[in-house]
Amino acid sequence: MTIDRRKFLTISGASLSAAILTSCDSRGPRSAGRLLNYAERKNEALERKLFRHTSMDASISGARLAGAALPSYFISKHVPVWNTPRMGTWTLSVGGMVDHPFSLTLDQLVALPRITERVNHYCVEGWNAIEQWTGVRFSQLAQMAGVHKGADYVDFVSFDDGYHESWDIESAMHPQTVIAYGLDGTMLAPAHGAPARLYSPVKLGYKNTKYLTKIVFMPSRNGGYWSDEGYEWYGGV
Repeated sequence: MTIDRRKFLTISGASLSAAILTSCDSRGPRSAGRLLNYAERKNEALERKLFRHTSMDASISGARLAGAALPSYFISKHVPVWNTPRMGTWTLSVGGMVDHPFSLTLDQLVALPRITERVNHYCVEGWNAIEQWTGVRFSQLAQMAGVHKGADYVDFVSFDDGYHESWDIESAMHPQTVIAYGLDGTMLAPAHGAPARLYSPVKLGYKNTKYLTKIVFMPSRNGGYWSDEGYEWYGGV
């Protein structure tokens, strides 16, 4: 019997968590904090070992794009929309541990060499969809900035009520990790993260920050909106 990598990680992580939870004493889940953290570190170590920078996600040939059926998620009370008269011109800033920090307007971002990729979107809720994203490879922005040695993590910051998620640099530099401004042949709509968002099939959906405004290269990770709520920080697929 064979089992695919995603299913293996899901089963192994769930089994380990279940074993730990059964060890909780009468003081409740808080007493298992150390063990749960240990389990997450072990699971992350396994995912990192399985991650291959050259492995590419491929959608099923002939499968239809999810299109408008792709769910939209945000944490603000309403769909976040960049208000230029009130907020000024939208820009994406790239900084932190870099030689050349810079900012790009949407027009400048669109003017850079682009890629279009048809890939899977994996949700932590267990479903997946196929979408076509257009944008700029994250690795190109990193090259433009001149990232310092030791910048092992990247934080992606949003204007969606301060939403952010940090990534390991290896996943961020994957060839299919893009700063996307297009979806299914049209510019991103507000419901899906306009003006630009992070997207990569190597991470679960909640790691792919929408409504992006800032990219920060860092020596250590600083959590994230859902990571701080108990979701797995690595979130790899």
